[in-house]
Amino acid sequence: MGFGLRARLCAAALSAGVLAASGAALAHSWDEKVFSSHVDFAAVAAKGEAAIPALIERGRQLFKAKFTEADGAGRPLATQAIVPTLRKHGRNPAFTRTSGPDSSACASCHNEPVQGGAGDFVANVFVSEGFESAEFDSIDPSFSNERHTPPVLGDGLLELLGREMTADLRAERDAAIAKAWATGKDVSADLVTKGVRFGSVVAHPDGALDVSRVEGVDPDLTVRPFSRKGVFGSIRQFTINALNVHHGMEASERFGVRWTGSHDFDGSGVPDAVTPGDVSALVAWQATTPPPIERADLPADWEAAAKAGSKAFEAIGCSSCHMKTLPLKSMVFVDPSPYETAGTLRLSDVKEPIRIDLAKQPFAKTLKRDAQGDWLIPLFSDMKRHVMVDPLVNSLGNELMAQRFVARDTFLTPRLWGVGSTAPYGHRGDFRTLDAIIKAHGGESRFARDAYLSLPEDGRQDVIAYLRSLQIPEK
Repeated sequence: MGFGLRARLCAAALSAGVLAASGAALAHSWDEKVFSSHVDFAAVAAKGEAAIPALIERGRQLFKAKFTEADGAGRPLATQAIVPTLRKHGRNPAFTRTSGPDSSACASCHNEPVQGGAGDFVANVFVSEGFESAEFDSIDPSFSNERHTPPVLGDGLLELLGREMTADLRAERDAAIAKAWATGKDVSADLVTKGVRFGSVVAHPDGALDVSRVEGVDPDLTVRPFSRKGVFGSIRQFTINALNVHHGMEASERFGVRWTGSHDFDGSGVPDAVTPGDVSALVAWQATTPPPIERADLPADWEAAAKAGSKAFEAIGCSSCHMKTLPLKSMVFVDPSPYETAGTLRLSDVKEPIRIDLAKQPFAKTLKRDAQGDWLIPLFSDMKRHVMVDPLVNSLGNELMAQRFVARDTFLTPRLWGVGSTAPYGHRGDFRTLDAIIKAHGGESRFARDAYLSLPEDGRQDVIAYLRSLQIPEK
């Protein structure tokens, strides 16, 4: 970033009360350091809507920024574990492909076809639980799971859907508990939200809760929209993890003095390298990125095939999991989320949160609304986990490690918006075409895969034409 652009951005941000004078000034106009100051969370929250544009712009710049040792990158004495963990010996190498840090910038991997998009196979990352094997340098599946880089576009809408679904499921559970207490009898409750069924619970009069029939979500009934396994509930949580794992940049809200007793837990020489306000800037940019679209300017033959493919997509059962839209009641994005967990900034930690009304973003004009006034979010997912492997169709069962107690053969239904722009496919990115990844669907999706294969060649091509029309705009 040139000095002139940096100066203009900083001036704009300061005028909106976004930046606090808590970082060291740049030594030269050509300085490679990213941080000359940090975002003041409380100031942004207090200033309200007026501070949001500068906050989003700051997040955009941080997303593409290449962090340096002067910024605190590298975590020389700490591991990639999601809980603060010191290395057992030595200093962390500058770049380690598996346990990280493995990248200088978020946009190094999220860049196709635009910043915030997906990555090619070469941008794959390696995931380990980080507790029992915090230091590893092997791509062997016994040590780590290899994952393809998904896009982050439209993530604010995803998180809002997850929050509303979580609230619905927990309300159904709580109502069953209250009824069991009042009647002295067992009460069974179906867990259904936005047309998606997550199994059921049985509440007992003594307050005990049987969650053995819960499906596709954790027993705490928190819908977590992020990661291939659906194990992260918020952009904030995912961002803090990614900063640490991929860049060695440790956020003070998880690795700072509150949890570790140190302002420089990783020994980088830079205290409190990433502030809560910095994380909020990254969250704000990701939350306000426009969702992918269904391309309208198709050639005539493609348009006709895509129209037929849309109908076939539903007829063969793809939309039973890849639901074309889910209704969203509120577009107000609150940071931090009401469902944040320990190690991530929570609502109880702040005087007031940052509020961003996504309905005021330009992309909101492209979203349809239903008869109840709910926003129809075209994500092509049910936000639920499914078993994707069976004895005959098992190519997606290539992981040996569970992640956060989610079984090896189980994955969150990937959102298909933008799928026409995000090849290769699959959780590892090892399927080059849409036809190949459809044929790899086993387990709970086997029926739709078989129905696809039963179509004539023209019918299968119609489905591909439709999926290829779901794109990320390049402008």
